Amino acid sequence: MLPLAHLQVFQALHGSSSARLEHCAELGDGMVAALWSNRHDAQRYEGPSHHTLSCYMAGGTGTFRRDRPDRKGSPDKLCVLPAGHDSQWVINGELRLAHLYFGEAQFAHGCVTLLDREPRELQLRESTFLDDPLQAARFHHLTRLNWQEPGERILTSSLAHEMLGHMLLTQVGIRDGLRLKGGLAAHQRRRLVEFIDAHLAEPLSLGTLAQLCNLSEYHFARMFRSSFGMPPHQYVLARRLHRARQLLQGTGLPLGEVALACGFASASHFAHRFGQTVKVKPGQYRLAMADR
Repeated sequence: MLPLAHLQVFQALHGSSSARLEHCAELGDGMVAALWSNRHDAQRYEGPSHHTLSCYMAGGTGTFRRDRPDRKGSPDKLCVLPAGHDSQWVINGELRLAHLYFGEAQFAHGCVTLLDREPRELQLRESTFLDDPLQAARFHHLTRLNWQEPGERILTSSLAHEMLGHMLLTQVGIRDGLRLKGGLAAHQRRRLVEFIDAHLAEPLSLGTLAQLCNLSEYHFARMFRSSFGMPPHQYVLARRLHRARQLLQGTGLPLGEVALACGFASASHFAHRFGQTVKVKPGQYRLAMADR
């Protein structure tokens, strides 16, 4: 999870006397949402360590980037602010703005599982005042939900995953002139992804995964983290919880059987891990998904 103190874009707005935080919620899986209102302000973001997807919910017609004063914002316009970017903004008049923050680990996971690409080869393209009606509709749906209600918080997480996946499919480009060192080869990544997904119900050791790549555990762990953006155990846990969400939504299996099918030793251990990440109990998640 991304602590709010480490979200530089969030902290920049939070430190402004003009901006007002309406809502904020940790959505699980390393994603945070925030809804802001602001008026007559100036903001500067300097090389944040996280990515930000934003949407103008209302107003913004007097808002522009200092380096692009001829382009103004407006309702439903989106901005993609990648980690490491620099930007300065002038806010004339009033606006209402929704943000979705996520870190490099979530970006890397999506590159591997959705795009089947080495994350270090790819980068988010910085975009200002982008037209994307589908993403804007998701943001409007997100802001209409009660983020503190467990059932609706599940929907916010689902919407955030849809936004992240859509952004990866539409806003990711190849890095120019990059020479990669130390990561896993494409065929090794594919083999690992397929093996892990096929054996989620079984105990998986570092040695078993390293053997698939003919590497020592030490070198495998380093190379895996370079390629996937997270250690092997975190990746396996993320895949187990993803499978659990699928089973909770698409089957009537008892919670104990869902736990075993996803590699958890007990229903209580499963419930603890699921609650830590998704922020609700497995039973609440199932009920909320049934009501969609």
